[in-house]
Amino acid sequence: MQTENRFFDDLARVAGGAFSTMTGLKAEMEAMFRQQLERMMGDMSLVSRDEFEAVREMAAKARAEQEALAVRVAELEAKLAAAAPAGRRKSEKE
Repeated sequence: MQTENRFFDDLARVAGGAFSTMTGLKAEMEAMFRQQLERMMGDMSLVSRDEFEAVREMAAKARAEQEALAVRVAELEAKLAAAAPAGRRKSEKE
């Protein structure tokens, strides 16, 4: 016993159309939101990830060089301190 009911068929078509419309609307809203967010971020003058990474690497390299130079200066100061008292003693006797 099969009955044809056009009301349910029409209702299914309307629901399917509404679903596809909502899917398209969702995609359009996401695109608009992403565009607005990018515009706001552009106005904030934020740096890109690549620029940030490059500056971070430069800072790490500068820090390592500074630490190496600090060790070298300490060694040179120790040598100078060891050699200075002998030189001062000669000048003090004269």
